Parts: sequence; C-alpha cells; structure tokens
Amino acid sequence: MTLNSADAAFEARLRAALPDDIFRQTEDRYLHEPRGRYRGQSALLALPRTVEEVSALIACAAEARVGVIPYGGGTGLVGGQVAPDGPAPLILSLERMNAVRAVYPDENVITVEAGVVLADVQAAAQDAGRLFPLSLAAEGSARIGGNLATNAGGTGVLRYGNARDLCLGLEAVLPSGEIWHGLTRLRKNNTGYDLRHLLIGAEGTLGVITAATLKMFAQPAATGTALLAVDSPQAALDLLSLARKHFGEAVSAFELIHRQGFDFLGEVLADMRQPFAEPPEWCVLMEAGLSGAGNPQTGLEAVFEEAHGLGLVADGMIAQSAAQSQDFWRVREMIPEANRLIGSVSSHDISVPLGALPEFIARAGEAIATLGDFRINCFGHVGDGNLHYNVFAQRGKSRADHEDARPVIKRLVHDLVDSLGGSISAEHGIGRLKVDDLERYGDPAKLAAMRAIKAALDPTGIMNPGAVLR
Repeated sequence: MTLNSADAAFEARLRAALPDDIFRQTEDRYLHEPRGRYRGQSALLALPRTVEEVSALIACAAEARVGVIPYGGGTGLVGGQVAPDGPAPLILSLERMNAVRAVYPDENVITVEAGVVLADVQAAAQDAGRLFPLSLAAEGSARIGGNLATNAGGTGVLRYGNARDLCLGLEAVLPSGEIWHGLTRLRKNNTGYDLRHLLIGAEGTLGVITAATLKMFAQPAATGTALLAVDSPQAALDLLSLARKHFGEAVSAFELIHRQGFDFLGEVLADMRQPFAEPPEWCVLMEAGLSGAGNPQTGLEAVFEEAHGLGLVADGMIAQSAAQSQDFWRVREMIPEANRLIGSVSSHDISVPLGALPEFIARAGEAIATLGDFRINCFGHVGDGNLHYNVFAQRGKSRADHEDARPVIKRLVHDLVDSLGGSISAEHGIGRLKVDDLERYGDPAKLAAMRAIKAALDPTGIMNPGAVLR
C-alpha cells in the first residue's frame, strides 16, 4: 500500500492536535547511523512526552498513511532507525519519555519509560541495591525502548539472557494508535497470546514501545574478572566448560578476543593502556559473580591452575581490584570503537552452535583469504555463541578500496553460518541492512507468518516501513 509524505498539510494537522513544543527541526543526528551505510531523508520530527501524545501521533499517521520511524538512542547497527528512501516519514523520538516510573526492590522489578538511557536503568537498579544486567558498549546512549525493540544482547546473556528475558511487561502504542496497557509485574501470566514477545525484537514494525517493566536481580556479593590467554577458540570452549564446573551458573560473561582487536586499539587509540605487553593470539575475558560468602578470585585462581595444567591457558591475569577489572572491560568495550574508526569492509553479527565455533572461525578465515589480503577482527560473546566477525582492509587502504568485495564476503560468511545451523543476526537485528539476508536464509513458513502478523496489526504499513520486511 502506498504511503504519503509527511508534508506541510500533515504537519499542520498534527500541530492542531498536539502541543506545539513537541515538534522540532530535524537535526542531523536523527538522519544517520553509526556505520555510515545509510543516510535518512529530511523528515518531520516529534518528541512526545506521554503515551497519550504518542497515541495521537500514531493515530494521525495511520489516518494519513504516513510512515513512522521510531527513534531511541540511534545506536543500532543495521539501519533500523533511518529511512533512506520512500515518502518522507515522521520521526518519533522517545528521548523525552525518560522517567523511572516505579521501583519495587522486594519484587526485583523496575518500571521505566522507553526513553531512559540503559546506563540510567542500571543506575536506578543499583540505587535500589539491585542489578539490571543488560550491558553493552553503547549503554551510555542506547535507550531501553530500542534495546527491547531490537532484543539487545550484550555481555551478560550467558547468565541473564537477552533483553527479551529481562522484560515482564510493556506499554505500547499499536499501529492504529490504540494504547496497550501491558505493564504487568507478574512473572506468571498465561492469558493467551503474549504481545510482549511479539513487540520485543520487532524493531518498531508492529508498534512503539513506550514503557517497560523489567526484572532486577540481587547484586553479586563479590565479582571476579580474569583475562586469560588461550591457544585457540577450541581451548576457549574447553575453558568455558571448566569455568562452569567451578562456578556453575555464576559465570556471567565469557568474551573471546583475537589479537587483531588489540592491534586495532594500538593503531587508532594509541593512548589507551593495554593489559598485555605482547598480546596473545587469542584470549578470554571472563567474569563470575558470587552471591554467597565465596571468593571469586580464589575460584578464578583454581580455574587458571587447572586450565594451565591441561594446556588450555598459557598466561593470564586475575583482576586484583575493581579498577583493574574496569581496565580489562574497557579494552573489550573499546574494540567496537576501534573497528568504527578503521572502517570495516564487511561486518557480521552472527551466531552458531557453541560446538561449531572453532570450525566456523577456521573455515571463514580460509575462505576470505582466497578473496584477497584482509585483516579479520573476530571477537564477541563466545559464551552464548555470538561472534562479531569483521573484515578490514590492510593498513594503508580503506574499505572504499574493497567495496566491490563486500557483498561477496558477506555472502560467504552468511552461507557458512547457515550451513552450520547458525543465525545471520545474533543480536543487532535485521533493520534495513539484512532484509535480503532474512529473505534468503529465513524459514519460509516463519516469513509467511511474519508477513501475516504485519498485515494484521499494521495494514497500512506505516510502522518503520522497509525495516525487517520488504
């Protein structure tokens, strides 16, 4: 169905129905995304303060058949927050809906609006003596509504799950403008279809999340962090099994880092302090948090000793203070920034079954070597099977020199992932970047069901048009 532009007549209708101060001139930051692959077109920008104002905006857009682009923190990496073509849309930013509505420490529940920055959700939980465990590199600017809309993952998935697993209830505006009041604090609520799980991960194509009820957890009494050098990805997996033998489910993060990540940090962020004088080929950043009287440092020392005896670990460091732990994590968190500064030829957010990780890394590297001389930065949340597998030009060249190789590399990587039973999008979503990939690798029955759901809930196709589904 054809959409209309957010023209002067549409803007006049909105201004007549809503307070004038929610409309602003569109700034450049709303029209680009971090990787620079897409540039949005000029559009009408609205910054509502209440769910009722969001409802009015969506209802007007539905009546006028104007596309709506929900906008959170703008940190998404698959182009879901910009509309590069088609009729000019309404950009609906949730940034002014940034209140922590309620905190229930005894229930381990917090209710926040969609525009609250993820780091502020974490801080509100901490103020209540609790933990909100969703953590990712962009947490200082990413907003919780966008985290839920993309089902964000991050470093804590191994223990706490994705954003989906941390949400009890939602408040949302559906494509008709109707408000769904679903902010339940219940952990058991078996009353038919769960709209919460339909909207989480839908990337704004089925409605706009305006608030959420989230799970909190007890803060670990003590946390230990270790940075351990391993010989190979297989050794890393064996180390994970060993760590779980010692700590059980207390292993909260298990990150794989390749030497190339350290080299990139030295190349573009030379002032940053690095932990190794000579970085190993592979290393693991591991964290464990204990709620009882145990000492995680003692546990990590036991893991290191046993792993060293088995030949899994060649060297390593166990953080002796919170500051040293933060230094270890800062290295991991700045690797994506170094990647951005260098500029990848082709980036991939993929997952494969844990047992297939070593095979994927070996076969992908061999195949890419046949295409040319590239640098590969392979890192990620290996504890849950999610790798960020990024391909770069050699030093002295740029991604523009290899633009023709990009689709070939992407196809090669995604074909291999699919053959191993993996996913071409582990935690970043589909957005506009991977619409073709979803069509190529997605299960036909699932795609048909998705299109039927989209048609039923959003018959005029106004919600984030062009994202996820063509």
